[in-house]
Amino acid sequence: MAVTQPAPVAPPVTHDGILRRQAQRESAARTYARSLPIVPVRARGMTIEGADGRRYLDCLSGAGTLALGHNHPVVLEAIRKVIDSGAPLHVLDLATPVKDAFTTELFTTLPRELADDARIQFCGPAGTDAVEAAFKLVRAASGRSELLAFTGAYHGMTAGALGASGGAPDVRVSRLPFPHTYRCPFGVGGERGADIAARWTEYLLDDPKGGVPAPAAMILEPVQGEGGVNPAPDGWLRRMREITRDRSIALIADEVQTGVGRTGAFWAVEHSGVVPDVMVMSKAIGGSLPLAVIVYRSGLDLWQPGAHAGTFRGNQLAMAAGTATLAYVRENKLAERAGTLGARMLARLQALGSAHPSIGDVRGRGLMIGIELVDPEAEPLTVTAESGSAPPPDPALAAAVQQECLRRGLIVELGGRHGAVVRLLPPLTLTDEQAAAVVDRLADALSAAERSPNRRAAAGPTR
Repeated sequence: MAVTQPAPVAPPVTHDGILRRQAQRESAARTYARSLPIVPVRARGMTIEGADGRRYLDCLSGAGTLALGHNHPVVLEAIRKVIDSGAPLHVLDLATPVKDAFTTELFTTLPRELADDARIQFCGPAGTDAVEAAFKLVRAASGRSELLAFTGAYHGMTAGALGASGGAPDVRVSRLPFPHTYRCPFGVGGERGADIAARWTEYLLDDPKGGVPAPAAMILEPVQGEGGVNPAPDGWLRRMREITRDRSIALIADEVQTGVGRTGAFWAVEHSGVVPDVMVMSKAIGGSLPLAVIVYRSGLDLWQPGAHAGTFRGNQLAMAAGTATLAYVRENKLAERAGTLGARMLARLQALGSAHPSIGDVRGRGLMIGIELVDPEAEPLTVTAESGSAPPPDPALAAAVQQECLRRGLIVELGGRHGAVVRLLPPLTLTDEQAAAVVDRLADALSAAERSPNRRAAAGPTR
């Protein structure tokens, strides 16, 4: 007679117990969970409710994935429709009505010059896989292997993506200076600094003894996200387009975090009028579910069948959620709304600088905002014509601010090359009242962190 095994008993849903089990079971590589010890159990829009009953305003938005916030009705309806239809959920790269609708909507949002001559490759579920696909594409089309990338870049966690981000020395990447008004690498800032950065790039590429072989592509972020929310100047971005076009170098725009209205335009390259050869897209295009693609000029479509594949290229639920998200952002002009509301938040945050010398710089574009915190009593680290003396960054204060924000029901992220930039990535559905609450809670958290005698000890591991 068979012995019936008792059914496993699910552990109780308790805040402390779940966090304890996570610490015991999960990898030392975990990141967000270290600085944000919460257990989300319900979420809607911008609000998350934890297992402890506390409610939070979420300015992380899945690292920019949730353009419409948590569980938006149009996203949930799109997912239910596919499930209820009986359509297959896993189809590799076969054609389906759901995929066709997604591609059509995506192409509707693209810069027209690209959309009229575009091809799309569905990649694995993460943005880093799309970056790898872009690298394979341009190398196959050009016969070259070298890549150009920029200081402060972040393009993902696979080998090639890490190489472009500065973390994998075995990948052949030449690093170029990225313009930065507050911490200009040339010490001049503004348009002058951007002009020097562009001329440096030209000099390096045109010097036969410069040690840089003819590259396959240049990859850049229109706004560096993990690098500290550094917007590329529009004029400099146009120069990069001219430099690459004149030298037959493909230009790859990494729009993984900046895309789908985040910066005040549907795609961040539109601010400058630049049309890249390749666009890398993920995060918000899946409507909160995993999806990643590259879109590129048809002239680059020279790779062989199977040159880039992946089992999970056909995520039908993500495509349906993505179609609903793209259409909602487009039809409701949420990109324009992000530009207007983001400018208002930037102005309020910049005004805080007069009362808080620890605010070194406030920057961003649309609803992609960064506040760099500094130690105003320390010796200046850089001097520029634009910003004068710039004190060194204060990552300990930033970590303390993040924790004080959490105590006040506000989730924020840290970034920048020293982890000293408090980053805001609220959903595009952010209301005026929520925007005001975010700034108020952040200001209160900053005041508390500045007063704390133990803030130096509060600095923990960041992403």
